[in-house]
Amino acid sequence: MFGCFNGVGKVVSIVGAGSPDNMGQVMARRFAETGAKVVVSGRRIDVLQQLAQEINGDYVECDLCDRSAISEMVSAIVERHGKIDVAINATGWGLLTPFCDTTEEELNRMVDLQFKGPYVWLQRLVEVMSKQGFGNIIQISSATAKIMLDNHAAYMGTKAGIDHVVRTVANEFGAVGIRANTISPGLTATPMTEEAMQSPALVDAFRRSYPMERIGTSDDIAAAALFLASDDCFMTGENLQVNGGLCLRRNPRAHELYDAMVAAGEISAQ
Repeated sequence: MFGCFNGVGKVVSIVGAGSPDNMGQVMARRFAETGAKVVVSGRRIDVLQQLAQEINGDYVECDLCDRSAISEMVSAIVERHGKIDVAINATGWGLLTPFCDTTEEELNRMVDLQFKGPYVWLQRLVEVMSKQGFGNIIQISSATAKIMLDNHAAYMGTKAGIDHVVRTVANEFGAVGIRANTISPGLTATPMTEEAMQSPALVDAFRRSYPMERIGTSDDIAAAALFLASDDCFMTGENLQVNGGLCLRRNPRAHELYDAMVAAGEISAQ
């Protein structure tokens, strides 16, 4: 059927699946349901082992901040399974820090995880997929690479930077059979946003910013990834805004979130 991903005979690599029920794990389960051999990666071996067993897949430990670990992960997948049809990076770190208060240590960590690591990941994938003559790369980005969110400068900047690198890969390597795209969620219910989700007032303030009047789920992102991964998807170098129309409007400002939480009695006015 047009637009559906048929995973039979396909090898799918998903980096960032090392936390229970995070976006990477949800995507891994959805891709496994299509018949694909899914290889999950991250830093927590026990979690990866459990997921791989659940989906009849495989796992490879990988810290995306470690250049050698990235190369070893890609090599291990090819050695074990012969190829990589689809590669997805779902790693991220939700640093909430005012611009002038961001430390050099925080900035270095953010750049390592959300720019340098993905850059090296893309390099290794291009090497493998160019030899294969095919390959599909999907980077999970953020709506904040396009629109503002207070106190997230390092997060937004690194996401926007790697988005442009993905476009470069699409432009330079499309002729050898490689497609590369990004997906931009807005606020999404995941373990990374669990603390924010504990505030009904905050969630409602975000929800009212979305034309579709709900925040996203990992299943929304997985559905978009399955579309981009399908053989009949004629897209590359694009960024899918899978966020209920958020980019038609804007995220709430920090003072608006504060006022909403005070009004709901969740916090006291300072």
